[in-house]
Amino acid sequence: MAGGGIVDANGGARAHLYEYRITPYFIFACIMGSMGGSLFGYDLGVSGGVTSMDDFLIEFFPGIYHRKQEHLKETDYCKYDNQILTLFTSSLYFAALLSTFGASHVTRNKGRRISIICGSISFFMGAMLNAAAQNIAMLIIGRILLGFGIGFGNQAVPLYLSEMAPAKIRGTINQLFQLTTCLGILVANFVNYGVESIHPWGWRLSLGLAAVPATIMFIGGLFLPETPNSLVEQGRLEEGRRILERVRGTSKVDAEFEDLIDASNAAKAIKHPFRNLLKRKNRPQLVIGALGIPAFQQLTGNNSILFYAPVIFQSLGFGSGASLWSSAITSAALVVATLISMAYVDKFGRRAFFLEAGCEMIICTVAVAITLALRFGQGKMLPKGIGIFLLIVICVFVLAYGRSWGPLGWLVPSEIFPLETRSAGQSIVVCVNMIFTALIAQCFLAALCHLKYGIFLLFAGLIVIMSAFIFFLLPETKQVPIEEIHLLWQNHWYWKRYREPEGNEDEPKEQSGQRV
Repeated sequence: MAGGGIVDANGGARAHLYEYRITPYFIFACIMGSMGGSLFGYDLGVSGGVTSMDDFLIEFFPGIYHRKQEHLKETDYCKYDNQILTLFTSSLYFAALLSTFGASHVTRNKGRRISIICGSISFFMGAMLNAAAQNIAMLIIGRILLGFGIGFGNQAVPLYLSEMAPAKIRGTINQLFQLTTCLGILVANFVNYGVESIHPWGWRLSLGLAAVPATIMFIGGLFLPETPNSLVEQGRLEEGRRILERVRGTSKVDAEFEDLIDASNAAKAIKHPFRNLLKRKNRPQLVIGALGIPAFQQLTGNNSILFYAPVIFQSLGFGSGASLWSSAITSAALVVATLISMAYVDKFGRRAFFLEAGCEMIICTVAVAITLALRFGQGKMLPKGIGIFLLIVICVFVLAYGRSWGPLGWLVPSEIFPLETRSAGQSIVVCVNMIFTALIAQCFLAALCHLKYGIFLLFAGLIVIMSAFIFFLLPETKQVPIEEIHLLWQNHWYWKRYREPEGNEDEPKEQSGQRV
């Protein structure tokens, strides 16, 4: 079914001329391109499960295993507090943030597709090394290789999906990245549950099976088309037009192709895209897309639950098998939430999902904190009813996150940068995201030990701050063509002070006596 372009409210000259049809070729490109999310998701899901398995702890962390068995006299909050154990998780994300700058160069100059392929190769190597690990050093090196793979994948995949998608359904298409991430988490939890009874090497199977999504991503990457935006940016105009016609299912792409050429011409004038991000006119994208949203996405506390769900549920008195099932349930809730977001984000918009879900998340974190403050600690086992209540509240929290900060934390940054700074901007997005992911992964168990239930009150306060950030600073981007989103800043109550009208933007400010 043909679809017309959208006339955005801020004066886009060609948006209403865009045409597209949903074609099998477009569907194939988006599904295969989104597989990069499965790498990120599988690792998120598998790490916490493996670190709660007795066989893994006996081989690499015997001290934690004995503490877990003996319970000692400490509160259960501190059962897994070990910085080397958390380094096993967080080292991946430190590696990802370092690799994203190399990924930016590859993504901009060689294309999104090549970055996806490079990421899959590195992730495959890391999975194999982890599965064969004989000591902690091998584990950490394997995690670093996995991190390089995630750095490349998270750099390229959101850009790939946003650039391939028509404006009217860009939110839905971009969230395929979040969907495959959530499916990866869910599959990892079921794998952990299935291999837990395989002694003593079940954990090796869990880690080694990460090679499966990496292989799928590599094979798919060999057949993926490059995005028209990237081809035009590389000067391959004829190929870019041909791919654009094929993914849009029509030869009537003149308007959109002209916008791509205009954006490419602007991009070619930028020799130092990272430096250009610091310019005054790019302040909105830098503050919102590169710094605020990726940092806040991690400070919601959701990834702490995903990293350590089995560990958390064991600490709260669930048995080993029950804890893995509980984390699988929360992962399933994340998949359901992503499907809800995909269905409605282009109808209701990004802001509505951020704000409505934020209120739910605040209520849930406060409820968890109050429950733990009243009924948990000093080695006491939680009553079954309280445990079920906590599981339900955490699932509601995950449902809220999964339709807001989870997918939109990748969608909004990938769509608000202009082409000339898009790959550089996405590098900053991934870098900031991974810095906070690594910090949360490294510090959460220690914070849980020292702050106890207060850690959930801290997350509640942070969600209040980030919701205010969205309310005041983020304009609505739904259904605005990706190469015209820059027009939104000109009419925003706050950001318009950083953006002159299009005709005056490049005039020297010194001549008019204005302050730069």
